[in-house]
Amino acid sequence: MDKHILTVSREFGSGGRSIGRAVAEQLHIPYYDKEVIRQVAQKTGFDEQFVAENGEYAPGKTTLSYIFKALGRPEALGRADAMDGLSTTDFLWVIQHQVIANLADHGPCVIVGCCSDFILKDRDDCLHTFIHASQQYRAQRILRLYGEGEKSPQQRLADKDGRRRANYKYFTGRDWGRCQNYHLSLDSGTLGEARCAELLASLLTAPGR
Repeated sequence: MDKHILTVSREFGSGGRSIGRAVAEQLHIPYYDKEVIRQVAQKTGFDEQFVAENGEYAPGKTTLSYIFKALGRPEALGRADAMDGLSTTDFLWVIQHQVIANLADHGPCVIVGCCSDFILKDRDDCLHTFIHASQQYRAQRILRLYGEGEKSPQQRLADKDGRRRANYKYFTGRDWGRCQNYHLSLDSGTLGEARCAELLASLLTAPGR
């Protein structure tokens, strides 16, 4: 089946977000990143910053049985009473699941992060990718983009990726960055962001192609 939807998972500092945006621009299809957070915040009533921050932390106790219960009640999603025993983080996951599935249903698009590769894993029209690069490349890139911080670039990379890894494991049961979870893994430090975007765009079937 043709691939219409691109999901982009990425190491912090690898340029995955920029690559995903470039693909969307080349193919003239929607690009979803912070839009996912915005819609989750809108549906739950939580502040967008709160949604973004909680989306990177994995709770210590799982309540996934409640999640599947809620997923079976789509009419309840988005209502405060849908929490029904869920932790805040798990409730946000339920809504995130619904938002991403709905975005994919609307047609060709690029979705960055948010466990979108797992949420859409049963769709045949998706191309799941992971963008990575050497620590040196990523450290230099975040210094250039974000400047110095209280922590060293290496510690910032480790902290951010550690949260993503734990969050992904908690909600999916899979190992973040493991090649078997994706159709394609690209080293942006070696290939360059522009080349990565070109390669990914060439693998998608977008409107008019």
